[in-house]
Amino acid sequence: MAPVAIVTDTCHYLPRQLVAARGIHEVSLYVHWDGREDREADLPDFDAYYEHLGRASVLPTTSQPSIGDFMAVYEPLLDSGRDVVSIHLSGGMSGTVAAAQQAREQLGERKERVHVLDSGSACGGEGLMVLAAHAAAARGTGAKEVVAHAREARAALKMWFAIDTLEYLRRGGRIAAAQAWLGSALRIKPILTVESEITPVERVRTSGRAFERMVDYLRSRRDDGADGWVIQHIQAPDECARLVERGREIFGTDPVFVSEVGPVIGTHVGPGLLGVGAIPLRHLG
Repeated sequence: MAPVAIVTDTCHYLPRQLVAARGIHEVSLYVHWDGREDREADLPDFDAYYEHLGRASVLPTTSQPSIGDFMAVYEPLLDSGRDVVSIHLSGGMSGTVAAAQQAREQLGERKERVHVLDSGSACGGEGLMVLAAHAAAARGTGAKEVVAHAREARAALKMWFAIDTLEYLRRGGRIAAAQAWLGSALRIKPILTVESEITPVERVRTSGRAFERMVDYLRSRRDDGADGWVIQHIQAPDECARLVERGREIFGTDPVFVSEVGPVIGTHVGPGLLGVGAIPLRHLG
């Protein structure tokens, strides 16, 4: 067992079997919908949620983990003699990382063994940073070395997301950086990234053009030497499969992972998302 345990939240959307195989520990965010509250980690899949989201007159809400949720994960790991590197959804998007910091402060003398990192990202970007941290921990390095490696990986990764409409961001009030795109711009296909918060990159007119821009971004990552690539989607399995095939043509390899983005992020961007990104594979080995 590695001396350093990796903890994260559920907004990386790594495939669940990959999380289990790596022994990565999760603290779940929550989604409030259709008169119920669910831990995102407990949803067997996301289909029912997105079906509800598409017809809901009132947008569902999401919430961060409590300090107690973090303590319930941190304390057993510390009791077992392991240090903790805890990597979380960008603080510009959620209070999750702040809750992790508050939990750390309640650990007394043991708090020095817990290292909380703001990924400055979400979804696949957060996931790649988590996998990089795990790779360093699996080599038996200490917590400070794991933190340094995770930060190097974050500096090397880039992610982009094409969404079908700005409507969900508008309804959820998460569109401050793209206010100029509102109004008639709701009819365009926005391309976004996450640099601490959701940030607009460009806008195109059609879904077909948005798809080709995702291919262009993959190609740019290959040209930059970032050969560990990933694809994510929301309720767009056919387009996702097509994008994976294009990625295989570009890189000549399989993706590090392919997955669907879940409700906590999906509530604010809506169905139809396609996401691409990559990092040099050396950070993951």
